[in-house]
Amino acid sequence: MLRTLLSPRMLGLHLLTIGVLIAFILLGRWQLGIFQDSGKPQAAADPGPVAVATLAQVGSQMSGEVVGRRVTAEGVYEAGRQLLVADRRADVDAPGGNVSRDRGYWVLTPLRLDDGTLMPIVRGWVAKSDDPAVAAVPEGRVTVAGRLRPQQGTDSVQRRAEGLPAGQVQTVSTGELINLWTGQKVRTGYVVAQPPSGSLTQVKVAPPATEGTLTWRNLAYAANWWIFAGFAVFMWFHFVRDAVRSDRDRAKSPEMALEG
Repeated sequence: MLRTLLSPRMLGLHLLTIGVLIAFILLGRWQLGIFQDSGKPQAAADPGPVAVATLAQVGSQMSGEVVGRRVTAEGVYEAGRQLLVADRRADVDAPGGNVSRDRGYWVLTPLRLDDGTLMPIVRGWVAKSDDPAVAAVPEGRVTVAGRLRPQQGTDSVQRRAEGLPAGQVQTVSTGELINLWTGQKVRTGYVVAQPPSGSLTQVKVAPPATEGTLTWRNLAYAANWWIFAGFAVFMWFHFVRDAVRSDRDRAKSPEMALEG
């Protein structure tokens, strides 16, 4: 049997089978990778900036397709209503957590638009609340460019806001801002300024993204390649078994002839 398995003809079959298996397994993994990537968020079109008033309304929810859009806002900052958003990193999409050396404050300043409404603007990030850059609010009429973000949840506000100093909030919640900025019409969401104001650190924010759609066809392709790999092993086994049987039969034939 060993002589049959190591014969030149069988060695060629072994090498061919190994090559086919490697190729089919890699092709299957390639198709599986395409399937997995299809479910990840995909970069969406990033159109040019538009006036913030066209996307961020008063008293209505923000639709998902406008999140991350580039916007511009013209008006006057109201420094007297400025707030610090506590326990924040310089990255909108950074993971949560209570302990981090990178945590500090977002500087949230309302911009009064020409129609009298207030648009919350995250002007930038600071590590300490007493940073001089916090008080350096631009005066007069300004034009702010940035990306639009939806308001944040208030669960953490209800749990932790009681322990915050005056002038600080836990999240950028439109409902809470309406209560703090009494008598003002506040547009939903907030704008992350790009570039930041003065010497503040830039708060990073991702461009628009769309939810990925799983391409089940690629998963089927991956399964097909692995089925082909299994079939190649099945055929190899049958070829080897037939070769071993043939050699055994040939070996037995002379012995049977001598006995006869």
